[in-house]
Amino acid sequence: MISERVRNLKPSATLEINKKAKELKAKGVDVINLSVGEPDFDTPEPIKDFAIKVIKEGFTKYTDTAGIQELREAISNKLEKENGLSYSPSQIVVSNGAKHSLYNIFLAILDPGDEVIIPAPYWVSYPEMVCLAGGVPVFCRWDKNFKMDMEHLKFLINRKTKALILNSPSNPTGIVYEKAEIDSIAEMLIKSNILCISDEVYEKIIYDGKKYVSIASHSSEMKRNTVIVNAVSKTFAMTGWRIGYIAAEKEIADAVSKIQGQTTSAPSSISQKAAVFAIKEGQALYSEMVNEFQKRRDFLLKNLPEEFFYPVPMGAFYLFFSYNEMDSLTLCKQLLEEKYLAAVPGVEFGADKFIRISYATSMKNLEITVDRLNDFVRENK
Repeated sequence: MISERVRNLKPSATLEINKKAKELKAKGVDVINLSVGEPDFDTPEPIKDFAIKVIKEGFTKYTDTAGIQELREAISNKLEKENGLSYSPSQIVVSNGAKHSLYNIFLAILDPGDEVIIPAPYWVSYPEMVCLAGGVPVFCRWDKNFKMDMEHLKFLINRKTKALILNSPSNPTGIVYEKAEIDSIAEMLIKSNILCISDEVYEKIIYDGKKYVSIASHSSEMKRNTVIVNAVSKTFAMTGWRIGYIAAEKEIADAVSKIQGQTTSAPSSISQKAAVFAIKEGQALYSEMVNEFQKRRDFLLKNLPEEFFYPVPMGAFYLFFSYNEMDSLTLCKQLLEEKYLAAVPGVEFGADKFIRISYATSMKNLEITVDRLNDFVRENK
């Protein structure tokens, strides 16, 4: 009774690990869950208060399929002010989280057999969503800095190539592409007339004074060939509110809206209003959280076992490390069973010798984590 499409679909490794960790915790085991990709902070009180006000005012009906005009205008203003990019509200579509936005894009642009280049290490859902939409995921290897190997990218591009996914800051590595690197990628994509799907959900969670650069800002030509994907989820600790959005050329925005109109329709009216408030308030609501993430990152970098190998994360809230050439499933299994630490195996990210931990947890948990990891290394030398 089940379709072959679903039979071939892999479950989310992140959600599976999270489920196992919760099951152990329910049994009384002192598990520290480092698998979850969401801020541990609560949604800021002003956002919640505004949402309650909206509920009481009765803003609880269906909205326009592409999202309320007020939210699309707020996103348009945000892109202009913070990214130097001009998009009209008609070029913006609001969906039920960035994951929904991405899937809508793949449905809108892919015909059977179209290829999407995905630089490894990659977020686990990219390949599966491409396959669900009838496309073919093609993986680009990484260089010594965990960024896409430009020579390999050039080799992979062919007449079937429809798009490239660019995720900066990256899940799972935390790497951030510099402007010069962005420019090189843009020039190659423009030359080949390939669409860039720019996943910018960790845009504001960036460290050491770095400034985020969107590939759409490279040139007017690159902007036409870019679909920006963003959300309020990570920046404002609003993961459960389920608000993501795209900004793109009108043709793509219209196609995404058309698909959404026949599937989910618009996201929650209340969440959309809360997102308007968050985006308008901006940095005042997230700067303290980002500072705390940087403190946690710095603590880990200072105290992790020297035997671990990893790229230094410059954004997001993940550390992606390898130890002693162990395969990721074995390493994750041992850490969970012996040290009660839940991590995500890198095989799911296209990097079998690495695992991902999230430092979106308390400093107390990170102190315990560091102690357990150091014990693990001592016991396995």
